Amino acid sequence: MENTKDLTEHSSQSKRKRRDSFGMFDGYDSCSEDTSSSSSSEESEEEVAPLPSSLPIIKNNGQVYTYPDGKSGMATCEMCGMVGVRDAFYSKTKRFCSVSCSRSYSSNSKKASILARLQVTGKPPTKKAKVLQKQPLVAKLAAYAQYQATLQNQAKTKAAVSMEGFSWGNYINSNSFIAAPVTCFKHAPMGTCWGDISENVRVEVPNTDCSLPTKVFWIAGIIKLAGYNALLRYEGFENDSGLDFWCNICGSDIHPVGWCAASGKPLVPPRTIQHKYTNWKAFLVKRLTGAKTLPPDFSQKVSESMQYPFKPCMRVEVVDKRHLCRTRVAVVESVIGGRLRLVYEESEDRTDDFWCHMHSPLIHHIGWSRSIGHRFKRSDITKKQDGHFDTPPHLFAKVKEVDQSGEWFKEGMKLEAIDPLNLSTICVATIRKVLADGFLMIGIDGSEAADGSDWFCYHATSPSIFPVGFCEINMIELTPPRGYTKLPFKWFDYLRETGSIAAPVKLFNKDVPNHGFRVGMKLEAVDLMEPRLICVATVTRIIHRLLRIHFDGWEEEYDQWVDCESPDLYPVGWCQLTGYQLQPPASQSSRESQSASSKQKKKAKSQQYKGHKKMTTLQLKEELLDGEDYTFLQGASDQESNGSANFYIKQEP
Repeated sequence: MENTKDLTEHSSQSKRKRRDSFGMFDGYDSCSEDTSSSSSSEESEEEVAPLPSSLPIIKNNGQVYTYPDGKSGMATCEMCGMVGVRDAFYSKTKRFCSVSCSRSYSSNSKKASILARLQVTGKPPTKKAKVLQKQPLVAKLAAYAQYQATLQNQAKTKAAVSMEGFSWGNYINSNSFIAAPVTCFKHAPMGTCWGDISENVRVEVPNTDCSLPTKVFWIAGIIKLAGYNALLRYEGFENDSGLDFWCNICGSDIHPVGWCAASGKPLVPPRTIQHKYTNWKAFLVKRLTGAKTLPPDFSQKVSESMQYPFKPCMRVEVVDKRHLCRTRVAVVESVIGGRLRLVYEESEDRTDDFWCHMHSPLIHHIGWSRSIGHRFKRSDITKKQDGHFDTPPHLFAKVKEVDQSGEWFKEGMKLEAIDPLNLSTICVATIRKVLADGFLMIGIDGSEAADGSDWFCYHATSPSIFPVGFCEINMIELTPPRGYTKLPFKWFDYLRETGSIAAPVKLFNKDVPNHGFRVGMKLEAVDLMEPRLICVATVTRIIHRLLRIHFDGWEEEYDQWVDCESPDLYPVGWCQLTGYQLQPPASQSSRESQSASSKQKKKAKSQQYKGHKKMTTLQLKEELLDGEDYTFLQGASDQESNGSANFYIKQEP
């Protein structure tokens, strides 16, 4: 029977060794107790010298044990308070019991607090250290050896938290949160082919509880799912959660059971539990019989779902972030996870950019504005730059075809709409222009410029517009027109006062998909007021297909109403999977000052958007004289009615 030492010596010949159906080394059914001792000697910085029993032990200040020569003897870790053999401690100064404690000490800046406990209060750093000091020397040494192994197992968890400052796994575990499942996000990788991946599914993952020089694997089961992230537990630990760890299930190191056998990779049980069974092969056969695992082509599907048709240098038409009433030409600068960084074509230093998803309703093919009669800012660049080319029209998100032959939207009709400049509010709005192909120009009552410079474009099937009375029925606060004093606002009175009519209910989109979202679910969401940012967020309300998104750590005034199928929502772990930077909750920020500064900037940005609505007619005229082309066409549309209405307006005498 081979033990770990034999496995280490012959690791270079691993490909020639015969493995069973699980990928385990033939005959590797148990591990001797020599495994832990041999690995400990390999990992230690220096060989531990035998203790001279003739020397007395001196207790210094009630905490640190040393010999008179000051070199050999016992020492106390300045980070965790562990008492152990001085020569076995890490570094030349012997101040820490492990690499983990040394790094944690530096990164967490705990020097002052720990020295204070050692020198001023006289209290032991931890209860564990106090207990060890009362034991005989032999017991202390034995306890130290056992504790060091546990400390090394926990090192990775400590490093993960301090390195990034925010961990989805810790955040969810410590608060018992639930994350929205991947199947809620059809536009995200694996959103349409996630399958029945759930708890108890088994996978093959790297074995981090091992001292072998080569990378080895072991089988783990999914304990909990949070988006792409899974809490895993190695087989053999049963109810012991000591080495549970989070990982992204779509990562390159996660494989279906059987992958090791097919790839010639070794399966080695974790060092902590090697003593539990004498026949690991029989154990795995029993545990895995009838268990589920990932599909064999899972990694291939992940790779395919992360291929995006948009490429750098493609030209598109996108909304002008400074004037929502018009579009401009922009060029794709980069693509991350389907999100596009667009640089406006006239930006000489390439810093005037705009972020959105490739399925966003805010981007269109070149020529779209002219075809429907939308305002368009003509570029000063008369000729395409070398390498730039127009994006094929078929790559853009398709809108439903409309039929305008019968009853249809008309200019002046009233409705309720999400304000694109303040996404936390639904406002009283008016249809100002009817464009071709079902597109509408809409203005917010009470804050419109006379020249229409603050109008915005929604499609007739957009989930961001609603019939009159929608907010009242669904107990949502409706924002009345600015300056309107007859409160509480009542639609019946307002329509009579303005001589207006409400847009027919049957013209609105009433499709409500079975989206799967629930109140309280966690996700990653784009801050649409600063679309380059993706933040930790929570679903706080669900109204049909409309979701109220709250950004964790921020005030409710920054909440946003978003459609359940918005491409600006992502599963937990999406940023990690794609390499995009995730903004942690404000309360979790490692720098409170930075958080406060960010909040001030966000408030200033919000005020800037609100202030933008006051742009004067003179400003627009100056821009028109500067060579910009604004046109409106009232073309035919082809919108289909969506059946009976689910909304109504209360009739009052």
